[in-house]
Amino acid sequence: MTVRRTRVRTGEVGSLVWKGDDLLDPVGGWRRWSPDGTEHRRARRPYGRSYDRAVTSPSGRWTVVYAERGTKALLLDGQRAVRELRRDDYRASQFDYPVALGMLTDGREVLVHCPERFNRLRIEDVATGECLATGSGEPMSSLFHSRPAVSPGGRWMMSAGWVWTPAGVCPVYDLDRALADNSVLDGRGLVPHWPLSDAEADSACWLGGDRLALATGDFGGEPDEDDEEDDDIDLGQHQLGVWSLSSATWLYRHDLSGPIGTILGCGEAVLALYGHPRLFDIRTGGLVAEWPELAMSRRQGAYGGGSEDSPVAAVHPDGTRVALAVKNGIAVIRIP
Repeated sequence: MTVRRTRVRTGEVGSLVWKGDDLLDPVGGWRRWSPDGTEHRRARRPYGRSYDRAVTSPSGRWTVVYAERGTKALLLDGQRAVRELRRDDYRASQFDYPVALGMLTDGREVLVHCPERFNRLRIEDVATGECLATGSGEPMSSLFHSRPAVSPGGRWMMSAGWVWTPAGVCPVYDLDRALADNSVLDGRGLVPHWPLSDAEADSACWLGGDRLALATGDFGGEPDEDDEEDDDIDLGQHQLGVWSLSSATWLYRHDLSGPIGTILGCGEAVLALYGHPRLFDIRTGGLVAEWPELAMSRRQGAYGGGSEDSPVAAVHPDGTRVALAVKNGIAVIRIP
């Protein structure tokens, strides 16, 4: 495994997306870096100082730039602004903006966000703005959606958010069912983990179209003496689990030595970004490699966080490279 470092000319990198083998920063006015590290001129002026993060669609056509702890976002078609997005402002400064771009099983690209209420998901055809699904009843009053992500293949959607205790959770929803019955989006969904008394969900990522990797941290709530029967579905503190949606079971559950923060799927491994990048084998839980020279934030979970922003990172579509924004530049880790 090798690391390639690139220095940037001005300012920190606010977002990273891959276009072929080039890296782009939509938040920074579409700055671009070639594989040899050459930085090209901005394609346009930045969209505004309030935007500090970005997500892009599987096709690369659509991008959303947004304020991670704000209420505003902007949908882009290529580099052209299409429309402004907003989220519910309730506690918006305390947790990450809920927004994602993905592709359904029928090939339509969708926008997932919470424009009405913090606990009500809305799925739209990104090209037309048509609402395809939203909660039809009364959603869970204590559930704050955050960091949604559609699985490769488009069958599932997770929301790595939190419930009022506070504690991190990660409900998963069947998108095919939700399109036919909007009430599917009102509850817990298909729950691979719920913090009854042991540990809260810190972060999650997709490992292909059926498997979800979930990392847990601590738990600050009061113990529940009635939850022993749920030991088979819950993870403990500081564990890494891999849940299969098709078989509704944990494929792997491993103890960790401490928090691992944001995780990214890399084949049969996850890259953890807490403090510095570390690569863990999902089958054994073993540490494969680490890069202590690449300092990263110590962000845990979707809420709180103080001065710790979430890491800026992008996995190449072929899964062999991960780009990370680091001090004064970009680091690209090649993963075999």
